[in-house]
Amino acid sequence: MTTPRISFEFFPPQSLDASFKLWECVQALAPMQPEFVSVTYGAGGTTRKLTHDAVATIQQNYGLNVAAHLTCVDATRTETLEIAANYADMGVTEIVALRGDAPKGASRFAPHPDGFADSSELVAALAKTGKFNIRVGAYPEPHPDAADRFADVTWLKRKIDAGASSAITQFFFEADTFFRFRDACVKAGITAPIVPGILPIQSWDGVKKFAARCGATIPLRLDEGFVMAKRDGREDLLALTQCTTLCSRLIEGGVQDLHFYTLNRPDLTREVVRALGISPEVALEKVA
Repeated sequence: MTTPRISFEFFPPQSLDASFKLWECVQALAPMQPEFVSVTYGAGGTTRKLTHDAVATIQQNYGLNVAAHLTCVDATRTETLEIAANYADMGVTEIVALRGDAPKGASRFAPHPDGFADSSELVAALAKTGKFNIRVGAYPEPHPDAADRFADVTWLKRKIDAGASSAITQFFFEADTFFRFRDACVKAGITAPIVPGILPIQSWDGVKKFAARCGATIPLRLDEGFVMAKRDGREDLLALTQCTTLCSRLIEGGVQDLHFYTLNRPDLTREVVRALGISPEVALEKVA
């Protein structure tokens, strides 16, 4: 089996305890030599400054290639581009450009009157600066706001045409979900890399709630499996097996890159990565 390139997503801490967990997570996963790591925005852009601070700390102290999330939520075009310019001044050359979720208290996204209307406009403005490698989001299953099942492919092509170099998908539970989406993208003329987003299952109840919000289909067999595993005290083993099997199937299907949503909890992600043949020693050999 081919050894994949990997990347990790972290989220900015909002408390002292969360800060310790983030830095422990970064320290645990940095030796795996990821291609890049990303740092998210909170819902509605609520962690904008925290994201900036986390990006700066990782950039300065860990020697990792950091991709900062940037959204269209609750900011003017000028404010958003000032944030991007500040990242460029810090030496950050990777941006994950997203529309973003609805601000707190709102049921749907609505652009700021003087802001970017959507992620394709944001991508185009960032591309015009010539300072960034721009990644975007992709949805292998219909986004909750999608007009129809083809809308997500159309939107992705629009973002790639605007200047994005690659896309990272929302998480999913079955490899065929990704393969169907990838095939549809190829048919639509999308040639940019599409990287599967992988969510190691730390808590099945939590993942089910997350899946319901973002429209990810939960296979019945997986739900039944976790119910039985919880009863028998084997949830960790099932989580490792499920995630490793999913990644292996993706690699067998030609996937070369995997992006892990760590939730700032490194252990399961590290075990999966090791099961795929990546260890700190192997990672260092690849770099040498």
